[in-house]
Amino acid sequence: MKNNLKELTIQNVLIIGYVWVEPNSSAAGSRMMQLIEQFLKHNFKITFASPAQKSEKATSLNSLGIDEVSIELNNASFDDFINELQPTIVMFDRFMMEEQFGWRVAENCPNAIRILDTEDLHFLRKTRHQQLKKGEEFTTEALLKSADAKREIASILRCDISLIISSFEMDLLKSVFKIDEKILYYLPFLLDRIDENEQEKWKSFNQRANFVFIGNFFHKPNVDAVLTLKTEIWSEIREQLPKAEVHIYGAYANQQINQLHNKKEGFIVKGFAEDAKEVVRNARVVLAPLRFGAGIKGKLTEAMICGSPSVTSTIGAEGMYDNLTWNGFVVNDFTEFSTKSIQLYTDENLWGNSQKIGVEIINNIYDKEKLGLLFINQIKEIQENLEQHRTQNFLGNLLQHQTLQATKYMSKWIEAKNRIQ
Repeated sequence: MKNNLKELTIQNVLIIGYVWVEPNSSAAGSRMMQLIEQFLKHNFKITFASPAQKSEKATSLNSLGIDEVSIELNNASFDDFINELQPTIVMFDRFMMEEQFGWRVAENCPNAIRILDTEDLHFLRKTRHQQLKKGEEFTTEALLKSADAKREIASILRCDISLIISSFEMDLLKSVFKIDEKILYYLPFLLDRIDENEQEKWKSFNQRANFVFIGNFFHKPNVDAVLTLKTEIWSEIREQLPKAEVHIYGAYANQQINQLHNKKEGFIVKGFAEDAKEVVRNARVVLAPLRFGAGIKGKLTEAMICGSPSVTSTIGAEGMYDNLTWNGFVVNDFTEFSTKSIQLYTDENLWGNSQKIGVEIINNIYDKEKLGLLFINQIKEIQENLEQHRTQNFLGNLLQHQTLQATKYMSKWIEAKNRIQ
């Protein structure tokens, strides 16, 4: 009887998405699809709901047997919806969705496990950006003063478990913010292992040409990285490699990015890539001079999956390769970045060795078969001991109590105001 009950309690999942899923547009979209695939693999019934407008690039979840539901902010219709659905697990896509809907979930489905998928720590990325604009060194003191940090940490505390994508961010939350490890779960990208058959399909060093950068341009670190590449790095590379080009791909390129296109200089802005992997498989080297950001970078795991070595910054590679070597170079100085990019592009032996290191990183750190099973088992364990798990999270209970009241009545006030208008 107990086993039957356990099976029943893990079948109905509601995912509340900040946006609709676009796996071809961003690493966040790919990450969400990885989590969805794990739930489907273990026969969970999934409903995906979002208050966002759906773009033409959004994937069809219906085709996977997933119910898609549009929901509204500050509207009691969500209460009716979730009461009828009665999910046993609710996953919030980024802390903003937990802020908006967390109190309604807690009030209407108190026994549902609340999972926060952070994607990355938004406050870390924002604080780094602010420090960079001010010309200041990044410090943990700036994080502790951040209003965004207070919001996101509060959301983490209110949830039963938060998925943390980067080992660096796990350490930061435990050491700087003193978050109890019991409510944090390290879960990087969930990727297929790269076997020998896959490697044999890769194009060789001589079959590949040019450099590539790829990234969603709604994401400010990507805009900054391309501007940095154009103004600080590319001219030196082009001087040494006059026939080489760098191809800039990404969804939602704005005028600031498009106007960087310069055929004569070999700086080619291509726009959205229908098949990002195909683009990266044809490139010899991936460039990612990221000056701020957080989480782990989909463009860099994608490079490894496609057998393309990369040159990036400390922030680019942060939390991505544990104690292994990087599959290329990690440098912050712009001149050195150019030098290492040229070296990796022209030295076939170095390039080949870097490619093998990328395989090692993916197979050791991002193995979805191993990680996925551990993740599902973690959910089951919390589910079986939910009352005790929540009792031990006193700060979370305190915040849940206080925030429930504050957020609830603010939301009800907005709801009433909208009715009057």
